Amino acid sequence: MFAEPLELTLDVVPRARFDMLDLRGRLSLEDRHALEPFPNCVCWSSHTTAGFLDRSVTSRLGPNEGIAAYVDAFRTIFPEGAPYEHDQLDRRTELNAAQRRVEPRNGDSHLAFIAAGLKTCVAYSNRPDQPLCFVDLDGVHAGRARRRRTRIIGYHQEEPVARLRIEVPISPHPVDSVNLKDPRLGIYEQLSDLVARHGVCKGRVRLALNETEHHAGLTVNEYETLLMRHDLLEVLRDPLRFAVEKARHAIADPRAVPAKTLDYAKYDLVHIVNRLVDRLGLRESLVERLLSRTLGVPAARFLRMKRSVSLLVSDGEDGNRAGLVEGTYQSTILVQWHRAPRPTRLVDATLTRFV
Repeated sequence: MFAEPLELTLDVVPRARFDMLDLRGRLSLEDRHALEPFPNCVCWSSHTTAGFLDRSVTSRLGPNEGIAAYVDAFRTIFPEGAPYEHDQLDRRTELNAAQRRVEPRNGDSHLAFIAAGLKTCVAYSNRPDQPLCFVDLDGVHAGRARRRRTRIIGYHQEEPVARLRIEVPISPHPVDSVNLKDPRLGIYEQLSDLVARHGVCKGRVRLALNETEHHAGLTVNEYETLLMRHDLLEVLRDPLRFAVEKARHAIADPRAVPAKTLDYAKYDLVHIVNRLVDRLGLRESLVERLLSRTLGVPAARFLRMKRSVSLLVSDGEDGNRAGLVEGTYQSTILVQWHRAPRPTRLVDATLTRFV
């Protein structure tokens, strides 16, 4: 008989705007010992600019230096201070005057999170000698560190409990994004009912694009209108747009010669990446190969978006009824960069239980 899954809640404070923190190293000695017997764990973040890379990616990237070089390349593509619609706070109708004064201008962090394939909920093998790397892209605002809430759940096995096929309405536009949390779609209600019906207390819901779906991806992020309907769609149409905007100084009139502008942006990016690779001794590594493909610019490769995401299920710290665990601003988002052949796209949901 397996021991009950162990859930730990951990608040961490980043040291810089971009930071990588080992969650395991920040647990108390007692909690580290309690986590050790479990062969598997899930890490969860309540945020939309701080999360985790899939274990397949972290294992290939190697130590923290490789992860930093990989993420840094996307931070270069989405530089801080570029003209993101998301950061035009006077246009953010959901914010009041007081909120506009303190809202971070972090469109770059959201886009880098999505493009680099960062996730809010990731399963790892639980190896006590290996770090659990939490990547923060927006850890300091206005000179003050932000408090980041995370959870770690240790478990022995993961059992499939139920499956559900969901049809997501999609517009005829070739480039589009859909908020699966939109109450008008009723998708989250279906998922919540599935969890309640099967009585899962600790587990996750895995949402995956059906194998028949192409030119689309899933992410969990903030579904803010300007970010999703303007900035992200612009990236899908022109992946290096914001790098180009920051590189305007390279030529006298970049808008007059867009092809040349793109070349300059690529040139700048290549040199930045090469310096990273040389400094870290990563030549011929996954980082270099991946980024060389990224510079080919098709959205399917540029956006390291995944075909699946996971939503944590827990009964919480207060013992309330189990349900989907989400951060305040988190939404599951379906993004497409080519017109779908049908008016809907298929997403397969799998509910699993941790034991």
